[in-house]
Amino acid sequence: MAELVYPPVIAAARGAFRALGLHFDLGGCEQIPSTGGAVLASNHVSYLDFLFCGFAARPSRRLVRFMAKDEVFRHRIAGPLMRGMHHIAVDRSAGAGSYLAAVCALRAGEIVGVFPEATISRSFTLKEFRSGAARMASEANVPLIPMVTWGGQRLLTKGRPRDFTRGRTVVVRVGAPIPPGSPDPAAVMVELRERMQALLVDAQHAHPDRAVPGEDSWWMPVHLGGTAPTPEEAAALDGASRRTPPPG
Repeated sequence: MAELVYPPVIAAARGAFRALGLHFDLGGCEQIPSTGGAVLASNHVSYLDFLFCGFAARPSRRLVRFMAKDEVFRHRIAGPLMRGMHHIAVDRSAGAGSYLAAVCALRAGEIVGVFPEATISRSFTLKEFRSGAARMASEANVPLIPMVTWGGQRLLTKGRPRDFTRGRTVVVRVGAPIPPGSPDPAAVMVELRERMQALLVDAQHAHPDRAVPGEDSWWMPVHLGGTAPTPEEAAALDGASRRTPPPG
């Protein structure tokens, strides 16, 4: 397919990374295949995760087609860009169409990026996973690749003001693919979560910044000494936001 939009968007993103002085610590990018379909499954801690996941695919010269909420595609600026980059809109009231579009893209040799947690984790720990990643990988007979990003939450995440302080570090880790063939998507999702948890621990340990006693280390999870909401508190915040009607 023609790629008139994706290359300039990548160039703009790389320019923004340089302007922000972002440092990237990438590991395991060779696990992303240079040809053929694959599902790339990542954790979700910031609104910029899709940029970092896509950046990790650049050494393999691949363009990732991300599944994203259809509201993004209706945005007057983001919408044309998302459509131009051939990302896949997810209509939660009619999920079958989105799923079929993803499977067709995989069978056509594309890499499809998904966030199994569906929404950003306010606790910065792994939330409950949905099974779509395993099911579409199985149906398209392609590998399922675990990956994580860490550090992007300091720039732009849910419930916090943006902070584009120069010199931040983003760590990305990509794990070995889970080959297709398992008849049990639930078991595959358990394995995916275990692999992503191990990658997340590695990414957190590799990050140069730590929680500082006496400071509001809001971007670090509680178990690492930070002041982020606990998973239970984060779930309550998510529930409250769903119950709150939109303004106007």
